[in-house]
Amino acid sequence: GEPYDLTEGTLVVLPEGGPHAGAGVVNRMAEIGVTVSHAVEQPEPRQATAEEASLLGIQKAALVTHIRRTYYSDQGRPVETADIVVPAALCEIVYEIPINR
Repeated sequence: GEPYDLTEGTLVVLPEGGPHAGAGVVNRMAEIGVTVSHAVEQPEPRQATAEEASLLGIQKAALVTHIRRTYYSDQGRPVETADIVVPAALCEIVYEIPINR
């Protein structure tokens, strides 16, 4: 979710509605003058809840990786958060980390 006090009254207030629907958080925030500088992901292994298992087509309590992703502005403010649940037996999580010199 995004902080309503940041997007209230703008064309990007609804992430999946309006002229910038589905444009992604970086592009949508740029439309209102906010520069997204980085994202932080916190992966945590755990068991699926009954609702998650039903949505993902896996057994209840199957192993999943829960990823909490938060995007931050260049001012350090969190501008969007997301919870991602990935079935451990069906998906592999790979991170690529660019090295800037």
